[in-house]
Amino acid sequence: MFINRIENPILRTLVEWLFAVGFAIILFFLVRTFIFRVARVDGNSMSPTLVHGDMVVLSRFLYLFTAPRAGDIVAFPYQGDPSEYYIKRVIAVPGDIVDLRYGEFFINGERLDDAFAVEPIRAMGDVGFPIVIEEELFFVLGDNRNGSRDSRNATVGNVPARDMIGQVVVRIWPLDRLGRVD
Repeated sequence: MFINRIENPILRTLVEWLFAVGFAIILFFLVRTFIFRVARVDGNSMSPTLVHGDMVVLSRFLYLFTAPRAGDIVAFPYQGDPSEYYIKRVIAVPGDIVDLRYGEFFINGERLDDAFAVEPIRAMGDVGFPIVIEEELFFVLGDNRNGSRDSRNATVGNVPARDMIGQVVVRIWPLDRLGRVD
């Protein structure tokens, strides 16, 4: 390598450091782009699963090989400011029929086992039900069903797979709640 040909030890050390720093920067951006990203939860739309101020790790890597599944917690850009993320739970996948009747969700005619919702649903949104989830789209809801802007709202709508930044896999803050997020 040409570094070994540099005779001045100070210059050689400087060039070695520049290569090391350059490699670290490239590695950082590759990891951030293709593998992991950290996000802060802003608001309580995913309460009680995630609350305001939680810090989570998003796995970008998982969705390079598989499509999101019902139950996954995902992040996607907020339409009003793409530098900010929405974090919601996938409830329905392409081909599913979603209906909201009497304050309960039905997926393909079966009542959604809504263990994440802590109170009866009062916020119906402004989209008409039932809806069929089209190819490459996903229906998402916040776990705090009455305090979430999600696929029930036309401003959010169904989320394209290509817009999903990643799956929430682990909470890293606060430390007393450190662990896997389901």
